[in-house]
Amino acid sequence: MPDPAALAQTYELPQPAAERLTVLTDLIANDDNAPTTVRERDAIVNDHLADSLVALGLPQISGARSIADLGAGGGFPGLPLAIALPNTRVFLVESIGRKCEFIQEAVHLLGLDNAEVVNARAEEWSGGIGHFDAVTARALAPLSVVAEYAAPLLRIGGTLVAWRGKREPGVEADAQAAAEILGLSVEAPLQVFPYPAAEHRFLHLLTKVSATPPRFPRRPGMARKRPLGRAV
Repeated sequence: MPDPAALAQTYELPQPAAERLTVLTDLIANDDNAPTTVRERDAIVNDHLADSLVALGLPQISGARSIADLGAGGGFPGLPLAIALPNTRVFLVESIGRKCEFIQEAVHLLGLDNAEVVNARAEEWSGGIGHFDAVTARALAPLSVVAEYAAPLLRIGGTLVAWRGKREPGVEADAQAAAEILGLSVEAPLQVFPYPAAEHRFLHLLTKVSATPPRFPRRPGMARKRPLGRAV
C-alpha cells in the first residue's frame, strides 16, 4: 500500500516531511473542495505525491532556490516540492480563485513558510519575470505553450520541467521550434517511474540559454490561440 512516510524515506526528506505529506493526503481525501477527482488515498499518494516528488531526482529541481509552479490546480507538484525542499521558495501560480483558496488553506495547514500562492495567469504575472531557477508545470497545456509561459519567468540557466504522458512527436517538434524563439534549449525527455505501475511518464526539460525576446509574454490567451512552432 502506498505510504507518504515511505516516500519521505525514499527521497531522504527532512523532518517533518513525512507528517506533512500524510496531512496533505488526508486533506485531499476528505475535503470536498479539493480541486481534483483523485480522492482515494492510494491514488493520491501515487498520482499526486509520488508523481510530484519524482522530479527531486533532477538537480535542476533539488538544487533550485526558487520554483514557480504554473497552473498549480490542486497544488501539484508545488505543495509536495515545497514540503520536500524547505529552503526553496515555491510560488504556486493559479488563475482560478477557488483553487487558490484551497491551496492557501493547504499551505496554512501544512505550515509551509516557503510557499506562496499567486492568483494570476502566468502571462500577466510581471512580478515573476526573470526570477526563477526552475518552473514546473503538470498537465497544463501543450509543451510549446508551457514553454512560452515559462521562458520569461526563468533566469538564464533556469529550467522548465514539464510533466507529460505518452510522447507525441508533433508536440515535441512544436516545442523545439518554440524553444528556439524563446531562448530555450531542449533536452531529451526523461522517462520516470514514480511508482511501480506508472506508465508513460516523462519529464521534459527546457533550459534558458539566452534572453527571451522582449515581446514575450504575449497578452493572455495568445499562446494558446497562436502557439509558437505551428502554422496558423
